Amino acid sequence: MSHPTAPQISRRSVTRPAALRGTGLHTGATTEATFLPAPAGQGIVFRRIDLAGRPEVPARLSEVEAVDRRTAIGKGAATIHTVEHLLAAVAAHAIDDLTIELSGPEPPILDGSVLPYFDALTKAGPAPVGGEAAVLTVQAPFAVTDRDAAYVVAPAKTLRLTVSIEWRHPLIGCQAGSYEVTPETFASELAPARTFGFTHEVAELQARGLIKGASEANAIVLDAERVVAGGKLRWPDEFVRHKAADIVGDLALTGARIQAHVVATRPSHGGNIALARALARAGRRSGMPAMDISKIMDYLPHRYPFLLVDRIIEVEGQKRIVGIKNVTINEPFFQGHFPGHPIMPGVLIIEAMAQVGGMLLMSHFEGQNTENKVVYFMSLDNVKFRRPVVPGDQIRFELEMLQFRGKTCRMKGAGFVDGQVVAEAEMMAMVVDR
Repeated sequence: MSHPTAPQISRRSVTRPAALRGTGLHTGATTEATFLPAPAGQGIVFRRIDLAGRPEVPARLSEVEAVDRRTAIGKGAATIHTVEHLLAAVAAHAIDDLTIELSGPEPPILDGSVLPYFDALTKAGPAPVGGEAAVLTVQAPFAVTDRDAAYVVAPAKTLRLTVSIEWRHPLIGCQAGSYEVTPETFASELAPARTFGFTHEVAELQARGLIKGASEANAIVLDAERVVAGGKLRWPDEFVRHKAADIVGDLALTGARIQAHVVATRPSHGGNIALARALARAGRRSGMPAMDISKIMDYLPHRYPFLLVDRIIEVEGQKRIVGIKNVTINEPFFQGHFPGHPIMPGVLIIEAMAQVGGMLLMSHFEGQNTENKVVYFMSLDNVKFRRPVVPGDQIRFELEMLQFRGKTCRMKGAGFVDGQVVAEAEMMAMVVDR
């Protein structure tokens, strides 16, 4: 009896531009943020139009630069600070492909909540754009901790957040809330909740170069007993609601729609990013690949039964690549390798990792005729097998280019199943003519 496949979810972008202008909370810079339609498969991309060459920074975990009191992405002069509020609105609208032009280093803080961004995106007209949305689903519960922040993740059919915080302050104390993240509930329950801070922190944060743009108009400020800036609270538990909204924004850096129940205790930006990384590795990812099997077959000479890569899901220039191998009981090697106790041979796990690495190496020759080129692996070092791989597993291979000279490279790779490392290795390879 066959099982019905889950219906595909169409990717979404916007149909017309929308813009917001204001001051950045931490940099103090006046910046305009403009949302623009993008083609299916592009993902969420920031474009710094104030810099020479208009550099682009994809909203991806690999781009995270700082998590101190905000989430910053990018490198050097192209760094973009405090992206979490804007990205929370993007994720709440289930937008997969979007270009965000910025005329400065930080999206404006506006009133300190996500609501202005959510409303601007509503006016931009979110709509299907074709292709299949990337979805991360959780197969089994797991936990993540980062300093004081703790998270427990369980399978669910939607994204649900149960968040609790605790502060020694009469207006905060212990607060908790549970929210299902849909456009409608996010708009009414989370989007209006504003960021907050304390008067005793101001001098220290300013000394670290932060909150240069903070004012009474863009945050709730508390002294030891009461609200001293920001006016009346929008809810008594506005504080925990804002922390929940921050989680939505930070999880957007996975580049996928998440289906999981996240129970978060004392969440922080550092913890949220650790959670996002764990979800990216432990979750089953479906949806539009960066390279499908036909593209893989263009690059790799391997064919059944020795083609061991199903999809390439991330390619970051010529530095990093992520590929997927779905392991099924129909693999031919299971007929003879430990019959009755099927385990994927370790050498084939490394071979699959090497094939993903070969795709990264061949990407250096993009635009050239690669039909007569093939990747040979020259050495393997520090190979370790951590746990067995069995039918039903999905292996996520992550490879990073360590060195590239001429036609030779050195790479480091690891394979993950449900977030756990199953194998790792360092390898050298070269491209040769057939």
